[in-house]
Amino acid sequence: MTLQQEIVGTAMQMAVVSLQPGQTVYCEAGKFLFKTANVTMETRLSGPSGGGGQPQAGAAGAGGAGGTGGGMGGMLRQGMGTAMQVGQRALAGESLAFQYFTSTGGEGTVGFAGVLPGEMRALELDGTRAWFAEKDAFVAAESTVEFGIAFQGGRTGRSGGEGFVLEKFTGRGTVIIAGAGNFIDLNPADFGGRVDVDTGCVVAFEEGIRYGVQRVGGLNRQGVMNAVFGGEGLSLATLEGNGSVILQSLTIESLANALRKAQGGDKQGPTGGLFSTNAG
Repeated sequence: MTLQQEIVGTAMQMAVVSLQPGQTVYCEAGKFLFKTANVTMETRLSGPSGGGGQPQAGAAGAGGAGGTGGGMGGMLRQGMGTAMQVGQRALAGESLAFQYFTSTGGEGTVGFAGVLPGEMRALELDGTRAWFAEKDAFVAAESTVEFGIAFQGGRTGRSGGEGFVLEKFTGRGTVIIAGAGNFIDLNPADFGGRVDVDTGCVVAFEEGIRYGVQRVGGLNRQGVMNAVFGGEGLSLATLEGNGSVILQSLTIESLANALRKAQGGDKQGPTGGLFSTNAG
């Protein structure tokens, strides 16, 4: 069943989702805006593939010793799976719980939004290719879409900051993501096979795109000038291959710096880049 949704607004967009009877959509905690009265809301610790707090078939009402053992074993496996999901999200700094919305007694409506001024996008997954997104990009998805955490290689992630943890979406259905500013769509294959971007500009990309982080310039005079005065710090994200990439025109760091300046608390100084700080 295709998820019927409409993205509305300009500077701060939101997604208005129409649910058919029995259809379920889930979101990360904090992305919900409103719902009609016939839509139920349930908060669970696990994603849709982990049981989501629903009893496993045969776990309830199992009879003798064999049935009880199977039921307890199923509950234990479900609990361990949920604990692993929660642990991954905790390490990634993601929300620990999901909110599930199901329409009952007719068509229902639910509204969702991101947390920053910017655009939203509905991605359609056909089961053949996953999508990866930066932290906090996920807004909502059909229950047929699985949400996971993908950890980049240690060296790549540590040097890139934002690139260490990615959200991963698999399965079939619609997933809605959000970013800051305006979206920019491109394919590295159209630019010689590779593009280098600010690590905070990456929103999402298709499976098959190789994502990495590289140092800005060499350890020479120009490399130091790029890092210290260029405003990009020491690293850039690299995107290689043939596939869809979504970038955002506004980074969280640049927005934070602009707000600090407006409040008279600019900590970046005249050099930017390496000497900037995210301290409040």
